[in-house]
Amino acid sequence: MIEVVNLNKSFGEIDVLHDINITINKGEKVVVVGPSGSGKSTFLRCLNCMEDPTSGSIIFNGVDIADMKVDINIHRQKMGMVFQHFNLFNNKTVIDNIMLAPVYVEKKRMKKLRRNNPQNEKIKTTKEIKAEAKAQATELLKRIGLEEKANAYPSQLSGGQKQRVAIVRALAMNPDVILFDEPTSALDPEMVGEVLELMKELAESGMTMVVVTHEMGFAREVGTRVIFMDEGRIVEENNPKEFFENPQNPRLKEFLSKVL
Repeated sequence: MIEVVNLNKSFGEIDVLHDINITINKGEKVVVVGPSGSGKSTFLRCLNCMEDPTSGSIIFNGVDIADMKVDINIHRQKMGMVFQHFNLFNNKTVIDNIMLAPVYVEKKRMKKLRRNNPQNEKIKTTKEIKAEAKAQATELLKRIGLEEKANAYPSQLSGGQKQRVAIVRALAMNPDVILFDEPTSALDPEMVGEVLELMKELAESGMTMVVVTHEMGFAREVGTRVIFMDEGRIVEENNPKEFFENPQNPRLKEFLSKVL
């Protein structure tokens, strides 16, 4: 699904990523761990071109999205992103946050249809588009047990609730893959469990996931592959059992001795 080839990223004189090469297959749960400042979040942000790579290729569903000529927004629709600090719109209700992107994209699609084929009877009205998006958003909120919060604002939610809403907002676009950038690091410890539980359910449903996290238990239990990054490089990768029980690289051994 995603193939990263010789990815490099620099900010001015500072080289953050060095020759990253990795293939992520459909249905995989790739967990990325490593010390702070190792380039994990930058790697994730490069995957959906929130940061433009300095060089290299990112092939997503057969298209090099690092190519500046590509309309990245078309491909981003199939690559959900969940952020550390939720990034919900505070001036919109929970249900409006979830509906926003699907309504925008569908209206744009209908506009194109209307332009290319004005007699097409399948063209939906804005009212129909919003009704469909609302039904889907309501279903997603039911799934995470927050249906009664549909008309609440983000400021009225706990951190765990905000992050669960952020996850279903990503799901509302029916993505092929979801990227998680330290989704629990801004949460109080007692709220971490409810977010990890939802992520485990997603993993069990077959969703392709790339997760940057400090949660070693999640990496061990849910990951199909664990990657260790240090100083902007992939230093070691393996299945969870071998990664945690039989690390090869001295830097990984040192890291695990501190975090486990």
